[in-house]
Amino acid sequence: MDATISGQQLWEWSQQAKAEAMAVDIPPCEVDWLLQQWAGLDRLTLRLGSFKDQPQVNLSLPWPEFLQLWERRLKQRVPLQYLTGVACWRHFGLTVSPAVLIPRPETELIVEIVVALIERQSQSLTSPNLKQGHWVDLGTGSGAIALGLAEVLTEASIHAVDCSREALAIAQKNAEDLGFADRIQFYHGSWWEPLEGLRGKVSGMVSNPPYIPTEMLSTLQPEVSLHEPHLALDGGKSGLGCIQHLVQTAPVYLHSGGVWLVEMMAGQGEQVVEMLNEEGCYTDIELIPDLAGIERFVLAKRL
Repeated sequence: MDATISGQQLWEWSQQAKAEAMAVDIPPCEVDWLLQQWAGLDRLTLRLGSFKDQPQVNLSLPWPEFLQLWERRLKQRVPLQYLTGVACWRHFGLTVSPAVLIPRPETELIVEIVVALIERQSQSLTSPNLKQGHWVDLGTGSGAIALGLAEVLTEASIHAVDCSREALAIAQKNAEDLGFADRIQFYHGSWWEPLEGLRGKVSGMVSNPPYIPTEMLSTLQPEVSLHEPHLALDGGKSGLGCIQHLVQTAPVYLHSGGVWLVEMMAGQGEQVVEMLNEEGCYTDIELIPDLAGIERFVLAKRL
């Protein structure tokens, strides 16, 4: 089946598709991203619209299939990342599927927080060397956070855990594709369970756990509620079940001065801080906002 189309026909489709997207509150810029992925057009070509003068544009899939997938985006609200199989995160192009949560831009800040913390720690003669040792990404999903840690913590051992074998397969593929397969060890299991051998040895625990209250799941935008894995979203009745577990279990694994860093939902900050204080094993507890100013992360250290 033909996988080429005239530039003029593709340009006309793109204008129609952007109008269709706006009519159902889908960002029209998604059309350009689709054309980057499936037609190999760069941003400048798209911005200038110069591709419409090309007699032929090569597509990575047949035109009828292209149209069918766009129809799924409009009618079924399937996330674009699942349609293309790719999500952009930091400067990585990550393989994704409905088996994993699509990594969000705000989660990129987790890596930046770790970098800033290590820079701060390196100026203290009494603080442990967090650049080295063992760092753990619990609930790794696509492997995004583990990959980010492996890139910036070049002297550390990175461990990534997930209870979904399907998710782990995708995370391992991403590690292989991006050249980090020898830097990250992957484990199938629930939270800390596969890491018994690291008790008292972990320099840092990072997690983006499920934190949405169960009753809220059906109210989320359809791209999330209908297509993303509820296993990675559902935080139980209060939304804090998984975070509570991490608060209670991490002290056994973190060494003194080890980092506890978790992403949460807006409005959960005070409750998470209270949990950490009540546990009695943490110090230097800090709420950190995302780029929109929303309290998105909680950072603490093991006493």
